[in-house]
Amino acid sequence: MSDNRTRTVRLTVEVQDCGIVFLSDREPGGYADAPARSIALIEVKKGWATLHITHQSGPANFTVTIADRDPGADLADYEDIVEIGYVSMSGEVEMSGFTFFEAAMSPLPPLQAGPGTYRMRYHVKGMDREGTDDTADDHYLQIWPAPLEDPAVVKATSDSFQYFLDSEKFERDRGL
Repeated sequence: MSDNRTRTVRLTVEVQDCGIVFLSDREPGGYADAPARSIALIEVKKGWATLHITHQSGPANFTVTIADRDPGADLADYEDIVEIGYVSMSGEVEMSGFTFFEAAMSPLPPLQAGPGTYRMRYHVKGMDREGTDDTADDHYLQIWPAPLEDPAVVKATSDSFQYFLDSEKFERDRGL
């Protein structure tokens, strides 16, 4: 999907440990009013977001869509989907994996509305199996301009998702 209002890119982010990838704003400060929030697979703090991926280390393949409006969730192809608000001071973001050394930053296309508030929808499949056979499509992130709203679960099917959502409840429900 790519037109004047929507850009979709594929990228690979190297992860050395911890099973997380970062999305960060290029502007280093000015986030006094940006709330810190989380919902299972994604946590947003001032200027950056942490996304849990399907595996602990190795390359993580992402499809990222930057749109001018809600592009619609892909309910058929993904097992777990969450949404969360994000504030960008620059209108420019980049992704990197957790590494023990200097991270290689992967710039994304400019955000459609420049600096401002956005909604991110993160789709994942294969969380219980350390990814799928087609790992190129395990992680899908959408970003579009929107007012800040509460985080939301769009779809939840994996045990890993339930654990990340509420680890104490997960363990209690399973007698762990």
